[in-house]
Amino acid sequence: MYIPTLDPKIVGEVIADFRKKKQLSQEVLSGLADIGRTHLSAIERGERKPTLETLYRIFCALDIKMSTIVAEIENRITP
Repeated sequence: MYIPTLDPKIVGEVIADFRKKKQLSQEVLSGLADIGRTHLSAIERGERKPTLETLYRIFCALDIKMSTIVAEIENRITP
């Protein structure tokens, strides 16, 4: 059975897009999510794979349900 992998660049792009829609800088969002700004930057560039805990912190800081973000990620990976 084929199990696809999740491209971290897509995850990062979705996070960055939602952050920009909320008109937040990386510095502000990272502070709200209690993660390092460089860590957030690396996630948004797809260079780091965030843990579920980190994703949850980011989504809470953005005031967006995880299901909303997951749906957007699925939309971008589904052909």
